[in-house]
Amino acid sequence: MDNISLSIVSSIYQSEKTIKKFINRCSICAKSIFKDDYEIILVNDGSTDKSLNIAIEESKKNKNVKIVDLSRNFGHHKALMTGLAYSTGNLVFLIDSDLEEDPELLIKFLAEHQIYKADVIYGIQKKRKGNYFEIISGFLYYKFFNLLSNLNYPENVLTARLMNRKYIDSLLMHKETELYLIGIWQLTGFKQIPIKVSKKFNASSTYTFRKKIALVINTGG
Repeated sequence: MDNISLSIVSSIYQSEKTIKKFINRCSICAKSIFKDDYEIILVNDGSTDKSLNIAIEESKKNKNVKIVDLSRNFGHHKALMTGLAYSTGNLVFLIDSDLEEDPELLIKFLAEHQIYKADVIYGIQKKRKGNYFEIISGFLYYKFFNLLSNLNYPENVLTARLMNRKYIDSLLMHKETELYLIGIWQLTGFKQIPIKVSKKFNASSTYTFRKKIALVINTGG
């Protein structure tokens, strides 16, 4: 079967407050450009709230919404990679479903993709959100990451990114058991262009400084 034009991929985890709005905003945005030639792939990462039920109800209303239900919680990064593996789009827009990153960024990323003819357009925060410890630990983390990996990766990288099929196919060739997406994204190569975007701040990250460092080391940096 030929690939569709666009896949929007996200994970669901305790997302009952945002998932319906997320689906609706993604649908409106995708349909404005791609008509009906798009899909929204949502990977349920072991949610214990009503997230999955809400997503299922929305999928009954919108045939473009597809749901992958994992058997348990595997973690954000593995859930996203699962969604990418199920995607069929020539372009894939990856974004978190907590609405801290606006789904309408798709329009901006598509415009930048046309300008730069890049394989990946990805977002970085204009200014890191959070308390003093989160800001400092985030800064130290990226310094450590670049030192250990020999890569010069920008600080405050977001999940939100637009990728072409060539890049996705190469990305999915990585088989690390301990998966840290920031490292894998960069190590995959190709032409990647960062653009600064604003991000809302609703809650503290579940990835602590210690956990981030452990993932970098286990990934092989």
